[in-house]
Amino acid sequence: MSPLGLPFFRKASTDSHNTITSQESASSTSLVLSTPRTELPTSPSQASLHTTAGTVDSIPYSGRISPTAYNQLGFGKVVSDGGYLSVHTLGVLNGKQLDSSTNVIRTDTTQRLTELRQGMKQEPEPLDYYIIPSEDAHQSEYVAAIDKRREFISGFTGSQGTAVISHSEALLFVDSRYYSQADKQLDQNWKIRKVGSPGQDGRDWVQWLSDRPKGIIVGVDSRLIAHETASQLTTALQANGSRLKFPRLNLIDVIWKNRPPKPFGQIYIHEEKYAGKPANEKIDAVRAWIKQQKPHPSYRSQSSNSPNKVTMANTPTATIIASLPNVAWILNLRGSDLPFTPVFHAYLFVSLAAAVLFVDRKKVSSEVERYLKEMNVVLRDYGDVFTFLRTGGWGAGRVLIEPKTPYVISLMLSSPRYILAPAYCDEMKALKTETEIQGFREAYLRDGAAMVRWFAWLDEKMSKGEPVSEWGASQKLTEYKRLNEQFVGLAYENISATGPNGAIPHYTPTRTNALLIDTRTPYVIDSGGQYFDGTCDTTRTVHYGDPTDEQMEAYTKVLKGHIALDSVIFPESTTGAQLDVLARKALWKDGMNYLHSSGHGVGSFLNVHEGPHGFSNHVPLQPGHVITNEPGYYKDGEWGVRLESAMVVRRVQTKFGGENWLGFERFTQVPIQTKMIKPDMLTKDEKKWLKLHNQNVRLALTPLLMEDKRALKWLKRETTREGPAPTVPTGVQGRALKVEWD
Repeated sequence: MSPLGLPFFRKASTDSHNTITSQESASSTSLVLSTPRTELPTSPSQASLHTTAGTVDSIPYSGRISPTAYNQLGFGKVVSDGGYLSVHTLGVLNGKQLDSSTNVIRTDTTQRLTELRQGMKQEPEPLDYYIIPSEDAHQSEYVAAIDKRREFISGFTGSQGTAVISHSEALLFVDSRYYSQADKQLDQNWKIRKVGSPGQDGRDWVQWLSDRPKGIIVGVDSRLIAHETASQLTTALQANGSRLKFPRLNLIDVIWKNRPPKPFGQIYIHEEKYAGKPANEKIDAVRAWIKQQKPHPSYRSQSSNSPNKVTMANTPTATIIASLPNVAWILNLRGSDLPFTPVFHAYLFVSLAAAVLFVDRKKVSSEVERYLKEMNVVLRDYGDVFTFLRTGGWGAGRVLIEPKTPYVISLMLSSPRYILAPAYCDEMKALKTETEIQGFREAYLRDGAAMVRWFAWLDEKMSKGEPVSEWGASQKLTEYKRLNEQFVGLAYENISATGPNGAIPHYTPTRTNALLIDTRTPYVIDSGGQYFDGTCDTTRTVHYGDPTDEQMEAYTKVLKGHIALDSVIFPESTTGAQLDVLARKALWKDGMNYLHSSGHGVGSFLNVHEGPHGFSNHVPLQPGHVITNEPGYYKDGEWGVRLESAMVVRRVQTKFGGENWLGFERFTQVPIQTKMIKPDMLTKDEKKWLKLHNQNVRLALTPLLMEDKRALKWLKRETTREGPAPTVPTGVQGRALKVEWD
């Protein structure tokens, strides 16, 4: 999921038939576009006027002028695609050059890299390598525009990836979700290191740096690297006679001209009717946890001859919380400093006697200030946190920090004054209250209704043979979601992908690179939403033509994995990693696989990717954990399929009883298309599951769609026993698929 996209916004009215509005962010530019629908020009004079007014990515082609003629007119690049036309404006947009052969925008990084390398040489101890992480000073997944340093230096817009620069090469380390995206976005100055791929090239950046020649000096901003990562890298470098240094200034900030300003969104109270637990109870829970932690025996008190004597100096008395979702969750506050995540820049210090919130006071209203004062939370300026930590502003005792705490905090405290401890706030936050669970149910109903309205709209367009681009479909879906009650914003930028883009798990279309939705390949839509009562994350794959046997087989195998995870019953202490094989079994049988996780935790009106649990780690699943179920398959360069639903872990009753058995309750309320299913590949139980799934979705969503006849008609058709006839233009052959469910 790319970090670029819509800011948080309140519900707003829109004329969905005439105007599409979006906001696209570049490394240093923000552009708001409002583009009325229009027809392609049919003469040179019309083309000139139309170009002046602006264009959309793909619009109906009247057939009165050839693609060659359009290209000669200078209108842009017109590409024939299954009988339709896709129009792309060539040249420069927001300082980015469009590659005319691939329709890909690449940032020219030559000058930026030259300036950065000059800065590396000018350090008091010149640097051989400089690391540019994706994260901000709070280790956030999505970061504010001012913190998109890695995107600025590389042009790569993915939400994860680390750049390592030497004086002779520039490397970007990305995992499998971003292999294809990096290939498309990086210019000739960069090399991609595909983490997790076979052989030496699959090493991560820490491993790679540890194998460099002896005696090198590596630099990084200590605010942007986690304690555990910095410790690991320091140990690896020291073993090789090398060193890790922390320059006084961030070298990217020094060369970044026109850097975006700091965000100043207002902080607001997240009501208890959504949170389910008051903030003072959460603060009390943190203090109780601090008291339970054991004193650190390795620190020798100056007043004691015994290194193991328990003194106030080595007793845990406080913790510092840098994670923005954790700060927001503990205090029941929300903000808008980051895209897609309703949080605000702050640090929270909690001791046994006091609580201090370090935050920009301009963001704090009188209402929020009173609210914090009632809980005895003291306000201090955001920038005071490091002085406070360096000077021991809390008094005696040690400070508990979690492994992902920014390393600058460790440096400010110094090792005698901190103790590394488990991420307790992550664990508390992941166990949803019954109020939060009910909120998820209601949020997914509204989100599902919006997706059904949108699917009905898209189905109608495709059935009429009207071309729709990935970007246009994505924007329309956001419009439908904006009409929902309690909608605040997207949970990530919509993944709207057809054809080869469907094989990129985190592909995001833009106005200038979007393809037309193809009738020959699957179409993947992965869309989330932030609602006051829950965070949504849903993926469905549909086909608007006649799917091939290969596509149907892959889709059916993915569905079998999805059903297996959804249906599993397991004992307490089972980890997500132990269940992961269920999602992959059908694919593995024929040597197929996907390289991303089978699912991740989800926050409650917070970050869409939440730990500590997931299907890729060894954290035991517990009642109250919300997790996604998202197997997929990707045929590189051609197409992809993925299905994703959100679930919550619940206790279940089994035939022979017992209290220690768990299962999943599904939140997501969106039909699963049956067109691409090979019925003979499904067992009787799997057919029954699919029948009940779609029937239950229809029953749940019908009351929300009574005023939308088009959506009701689509919903009824998609959830009946017989698969729909392909919605392709007149003259294109399709086949109806009848599924014998019983």
